[in-house]
Amino acid sequence: MMDERKSASGATTLLREPGVREFTFSAADFERVRKLIYEHAGISLSATKEDMVYSRLARRLRETRLGSFGEYLAMLERGDKTEWEKFVNSLTTNLTSFFREPHHFPILADHLKKLQGNSPIKIWCSAASTGEEPYSIAMTVVETFGGFSVPVSIVASDLDTNVLAIAAKGAYPSDRVDKLSPSRLSRFFLKGSGAQEGSYTVRPELRRMVNFQRLNLLEPNWSVRGPFDALFCRNVMIYFDKPTQYKILSRFAPLMSGKGLLFAGHSESFLHAADLFRSQGRTVYELAPKPG
Repeated sequence: MMDERKSASGATTLLREPGVREFTFSAADFERVRKLIYEHAGISLSATKEDMVYSRLARRLRETRLGSFGEYLAMLERGDKTEWEKFVNSLTTNLTSFFREPHHFPILADHLKKLQGNSPIKIWCSAASTGEEPYSIAMTVVETFGGFSVPVSIVASDLDTNVLAIAAKGAYPSDRVDKLSPSRLSRFFLKGSGAQEGSYTVRPELRRMVNFQRLNLLEPNWSVRGPFDALFCRNVMIYFDKPTQYKILSRFAPLMSGKGLLFAGHSESFLHAADLFRSQGRTVYELAPKPG
């Protein structure tokens, strides 16, 4: 229900009762959303995510000035490419931080030391988000080799174009870097001044080490080329069901070098793909030996 209230200027404001949605969002609408995002991006939305889906897509209805979810979903089904991108961006979650799951980075450093002499060393970060993970990888590379001129190539991809734009710019508010040591801050970031006061920007020499690009792990053709000596796919597989996970892992395997390492998120397990990858402990995997 709506209520009218007059402001001091005499204007009338429509107030919505708490808990009353602006747009009708039926169970059938929610199931259509789940089907579309699964088919397009492989994301398996839980049945408990209805409120999250509504709140994020209601913004798209306002932006497109459509009056119902039925109209909006019909527009997607007609193949509006621009809106498809915004639809996917709205429903993807980008939780990240510098040196998240920190136990992986000493493992990467040791791995890089063993690969010295192999040139170039290739690394793929397949869920770049706003850039904290690939830049953490790049910092680890610099610290391992002792400088920015390194025989390492880093490609960082993501489905969400919005977060990739942030990542490529490499500018972060102070609260995003407050857990980094002072030595890392001074070595790898430039402190903002004036209008940029309170922000930190990744130094150009570090930014140049990372090649950002959009990539949908469900697309039939990937723009990346192996062999990769390290592949980070952390906290991505939790959004996919097991068959989709296996399909992606089966495409990762041929892109790995013989000694390549696959890094997974702390809550992810690839035991259902033991024919492809075997665990090295602490959510790190290597290629499974070929039978025979």
